Amino acid sequence: MWRMLWPLLLIIISNCFYNVCTKSIPSDADAFGTLVITYIAGAVIALVMAFIHSGGFRMSHSFNWPSVILGLAIVGLEAGYVYLFRAGWQISRGSLTANICLAVVLLFVGTFMYGENISLRQIVGAVVCMVGLYMINA
Repeated sequence: MWRMLWPLLLIIISNCFYNVCTKSIPSDADAFGTLVITYIAGAVIALVMAFIHSGGFRMSHSFNWPSVILGLAIVGLEAGYVYLFRAGWQISRGSLTANICLAVVLLFVGTFMYGENISLRQIVGAVVCMVGLYMINA
């Protein structure tokens, strides 16, 4: 049970800090300059964790094309949130809207790219999410 629960808790806690910190970036700070500082801090932490977790960092075993694309996706994600909050979205509604939309899109990505089964209940859940999005943002 804990093996399934701790990653979810890590995501929830980290996402809370992520949104609060992103919302707290001063509007006059350069968005991409801020991301450089963020990634330097993240790289140092990841390097330390690589040594703690696996006893060292082996670049030859870690370099792959998804990691490079993930870097591009993370920059887009981070910049998107910075500009989302700068555009005036509330922290509660902006993140919720983005995550609900993401969940609905990933339902279809899972189905079409990975062959995951989609049930009627999941389709109804996606429709309920979209109705909820309308209610939250209307």
